[in-house]
Amino acid sequence: MRTPRSQSCKSVLIVDDNPWIRKVLCERFQREADLVVCGEAENGKEAIEKAQQLRPELIVLDLSMPVMNGLDAARILRRLMPSVPLIMYSAFGDKLIERQARLIGIRELVPKSQDAAVLISKARSLLTPKGGVEAQEFGTGKRGACPFDDAQDE
Repeated sequence: MRTPRSQSCKSVLIVDDNPWIRKVLCERFQREADLVVCGEAENGKEAIEKAQQLRPELIVLDLSMPVMNGLDAARILRRLMPSVPLIMYSAFGDKLIERQARLIGIRELVPKSQDAAVLISKARSLLTPKGGVEAQEFGTGKRGACPFDDAQDE
């Protein structure tokens, strides 16, 4: 996993039990000049451990995962890291789950049926200070705008 070295890059933790979904999301986020995937987790318990270790600026969580689901992980993450925005990215969802997610403090809910561009857009809206200079830098499409350390994540 690559680690950001610049404050202009925003770090994202991807949490999903499906390795293919994680791979696709990591590739999609890594293509953005202003976003970097700092780590991956395959369940809620691992997400909590990785979040404490890596200190991401945003966490993208699946709902349905083994060991610990996304809602239970979000409850703990909100207590441990109250300023880190959470996005629920899931194939499952209904009004009850949406209500629970909002009560827990999940800021955005994105169905997996939507294009990944929607997820990227919502991530940026949560990470961009309103009216800040960073908003102008986002979406430049320039690969490599963020310096990385190529060290592998354990």
